[in-house]
Amino acid sequence: MSSHSVSRRLGARALRRPSICINASQATPRVMPKWQTCRNVASTPTAEKVLFPGALNSEFTNSLEFLRPSRNKAISTFRILDQYGQVLDKERGVDTTDEEALELYKHMVCLNIMDLIMFEAQRQGRLSFYMVSTGEEGISVGSASALNPKDTIFCQYREAGVFMQRGFTLDQFMAQLFSNADDLGHGRNMPVHYGSRELNIRTVSSTLATQLPHAAGAAYALKLQNQQNPDVEPRVAVTYFGEGAASEGDFHAALNIAATRQAPCIFICRNNGYAISTPTSDQYRGDGIASRGAGYGMDTIRVDGNDIFAVRTATKEARRLALTDGGRPVLIEMMAYRVGHHSTSDDSYAYRQKVEVEDWKRRDNPITRLRKWLESRDLWNEDKERETRSRLRKDVLAAFERGEKKKKPKIRHAFDDVWEEITAEQRAHVEELKDILTRYPKEYDVSQYEGGLDSLDELLEKKKK
Repeated sequence: MSSHSVSRRLGARALRRPSICINASQATPRVMPKWQTCRNVASTPTAEKVLFPGALNSEFTNSLEFLRPSRNKAISTFRILDQYGQVLDKERGVDTTDEEALELYKHMVCLNIMDLIMFEAQRQGRLSFYMVSTGEEGISVGSASALNPKDTIFCQYREAGVFMQRGFTLDQFMAQLFSNADDLGHGRNMPVHYGSRELNIRTVSSTLATQLPHAAGAAYALKLQNQQNPDVEPRVAVTYFGEGAASEGDFHAALNIAATRQAPCIFICRNNGYAISTPTSDQYRGDGIASRGAGYGMDTIRVDGNDIFAVRTATKEARRLALTDGGRPVLIEMMAYRVGHHSTSDDSYAYRQKVEVEDWKRRDNPITRLRKWLESRDLWNEDKERETRSRLRKDVLAAFERGEKKKKPKIRHAFDDVWEEITAEQRAHVEELKDILTRYPKEYDVSQYEGGLDSLDELLEKKKK
């Protein structure tokens, strides 16, 4: 038998095997999506399907028909509660205990109160910048509550609820917002750019969408760790972003990397209707962001972000899927409405009607919807609401007062944590700064910084040792 005939037989056998490929770079088999099989298969004269490497399992047709999105139904939005707080599927239920639901509600209320206080503080000039989460509390708090505390998270800049749910304290929030000596970032970042190694949350970056490829890379690293340490509980990477960030090139790069490497990464999009001043009608023409996940070959779902139970359920299932068959990425599009301004630097009434915002406030939001559910089960009432809001407001104001009074971080932190030891060039900069601060004490008040000029001496002495 000729080698040509043998190769044809082997090729035919390969077509009849299950769609499992072994990547040359790793010995672990991975199950491919149904529409994708091994890439080294060639077409045969009698094939009923196209076997081009770029469109595997596509069937031949003699009908000239373009795929027209306008003819297809929009992707549905998953929800468990209606806007009146009623459970739609009694068999499914809410998959949450009463105690958990009360905790979630209090976290959302606390976040809402902190937002109101800090927004006003910025308007009073006591804070340089702030961003509120009004209307999106259910997305951050709900999704974080469904993850494993060891899962690594890459936030954007409206995920204070993720930090709060994971245990970030009010004092830690204030330390970062006021850039005081207790700030985990030593005052090197602008307000609302939180980060916590202890809570497995990477520091927020202002640059739009850069956290997405970081999350995809981290997820691939976790995939390898999960394979090499089967006795250790597997982890996933989770990243948050707005629909505006999905217009950045980093979004597409991240999804493609995660999909082709089958990395256990959960992409959570907060589609709140506006990318700063740009409405979704000017941001994209397709069916939201969820349709893009399907285009990259990812498991995808669209969820009602005002329904915290739907958020939790979808996130739990996404995590399970992300760890299935060695790992895979999942995209969740959380639908919401951004009730607040984009930030304290924005006046949203310049590009949308105030009546529109007030209508959304009145009609539906995650806090009101969960409260209605709690009241229907006699777990909540007006007295508890008043007492809880009063207590939480006092807690936030007390943390605010403590944070505002603390001194700024040591001046030395402007130079350290870059190299293990300061370089000769850095040393020259430190000495020059110390000289200027010493010669012009009236122009530069260093008393507000912890340790004053002594902190620079600490850095210089450390180098000598």
